[in-house]
Amino acid sequence: MRRLLVTGGAGFIGSNFVHHVLEHTDDHVTVLDKLTYAGNLASLDGLPSDRFAFIQGDIADAGLVDELFSRADAVIHYAAESHNDNSLHDPRPFLDTNIIGTYTLLEAARKHGTRLHHISTDEVYGDLELDDPTRFSESTPYNPSSPYSSTKAGSDLLVRAWVRSFGVRATISNCSNNYGPYQHVEKFIPRQITNVIRGIRPKLYGAGENVRDWIHADDHSSAVLTILDKGEIGETYLIGADGEKNNKEVVELILALMGEAKDAYDHVTDRAGHDLRYAIDSTKLRSELGWKPSYGDFEAGLAATIQWYRDNEQWWAPAKDGVEAFYASKGQ
Repeated sequence: MRRLLVTGGAGFIGSNFVHHVLEHTDDHVTVLDKLTYAGNLASLDGLPSDRFAFIQGDIADAGLVDELFSRADAVIHYAAESHNDNSLHDPRPFLDTNIIGTYTLLEAARKHGTRLHHISTDEVYGDLELDDPTRFSESTPYNPSSPYSSTKAGSDLLVRAWVRSFGVRATISNCSNNYGPYQHVEKFIPRQITNVIRGIRPKLYGAGENVRDWIHADDHSSAVLTILDKGEIGETYLIGADGEKNNKEVVELILALMGEAKDAYDHVTDRAGHDLRYAIDSTKLRSELGWKPSYGDFEAGLAATIQWYRDNEQWWAPAKDGVEAFYASKGQ
């Protein structure tokens, strides 16, 4: 039984990973989470107390991080400020968490010789033209376009430097857009699902032509566990499930799956610097480590996600009104 430390484990993707690990392994998981607005202890309800522990704290707290690393066999680093709109409104928290926080973890990994896996995003690569036949790969140059993606790019480069300069035992994964249970209602898919549940018309940025490469959070979790077990130190692996859809298609599919007219949505002002298209080539992960997604069908995964939000209104309702008030103030 390994002792895993998961930073940001009360957030969307991190909490899904914690559930996945406890279901599929015998490992013990300790979560370190600051519990900012995106962290939710309710996402960790019902986990076995003999294999799970929660600690509220900041990844930039060097003393706390050092103590936790001394007891961990491996660390999976999900903690991040990750919302593009928020990064445009106030970039500073993104520097504090994504840069200084990652630096703090790397120094602890360096001191204790702890295995570290760093979770990143495909947004570090910038975007692709809508008609570009290529996809992002591990050799794609970084070209971030927002305070969020630029700080994630910076954290990736820190990991690479600590591997090369100090021999830190780390790997990196860059994943495409996630969807699934426990995602904050500020995000695109849960916002539209919960709008329909509440009788509010979904909102679509601009013409809705922006393309994202969607992956269910459970598939992301299985990929990260595969990299932790089989990945080569110092390597980067891209995680994707061949789920390219433009935002208009996603909104219309949500409406159709929820029994509404496919055109029952409103166009709103587009986001500043809105990237056109992301697309992931996960060949390296699949061919070298033998991983493959379980949700090969986006519609099936989306239907399951819709049902989860229908069944768990008590989880998302407390944040819903505040999120909609914020977007309304921006005309979105």
